Amino acid sequence: MEQPPLKVAVIGAGVSGLATAAALKREGHRVTVYEKSDQLGGTWVYDPRADSDPLGLDPNREIVHGSLYHSLRTNIPRQLMGFWDYPFSTRKNSDPRTFPGHEEVLVFLNEFAWEFGLNELIRFGSEVFRVERVDSENDGWVVESRRNGLSSIEVFDAIVVCTGHHTQTRLADFPEGFGKWTGKQMHSHNYRVPEPFQDKIVVVIGDGPSAKDISLEISEVAKEVHLSSRSPNVKISKLDCADNMWQHSKVAIIS
Repeated sequence: MEQPPLKVAVIGAGVSGLATAAALKREGHRVTVYEKSDQLGGTWVYDPRADSDPLGLDPNREIVHGSLYHSLRTNIPRQLMGFWDYPFSTRKNSDPRTFPGHEEVLVFLNEFAWEFGLNELIRFGSEVFRVERVDSENDGWVVESRRNGLSSIEVFDAIVVCTGHHTQTRLADFPEGFGKWTGKQMHSHNYRVPEPFQDKIVVVIGDGPSAKDISLEISEVAKEVHLSSRSPNVKISKLDCADNMWQHSKVAIIS
């Protein structure tokens, strides 16, 4: 016997939320997408603001969801992006670069949502703050959300959480702790543009794509940039990509 359509709540209207909503709608389910901001796109929405605590340690800080810096481009070629039924690489009037900027990704997501009729499913400005089972004998899920200061409760057959994780900062562990050093400190989540680092000596902790990307951009305005990696095989050396950049192994914070 064919299963009847389910009433499903999708929390978040970023890439995962949109893809999930499209798949569920295609199967005939009744979908509601909760999005706390006023637009779709999730992490691909650029916001020039930053958290009130640059390191992200204060639990009471004002949190900005986005982690994009102004110049960010994808590190995956456009040929590998997109959805199986809505490819990214064949779009008209697109950026000719293999690795597109975040602006084009957001345009792509908005066009995807329009093409598959997802906007009508999204409740913008609705923040979900409670999800729990109705009771031990009921498979339903209670979703409590807040919109324009008013709370509402609705019951669904299933929940899909697509809120991402990039808003939560992860920091390297130093025996002396970040509090022992009094200089300016920030997490890459709160990096937007290089100008605040003009003529400064900067240490970038990490050796992943974001660290390399940001350190190269900062090197264009900073006096010196020192890129630190926790790999034990890294030796102190000057990098060929810039005259003012050096590679180091794991650093220690000394008061």
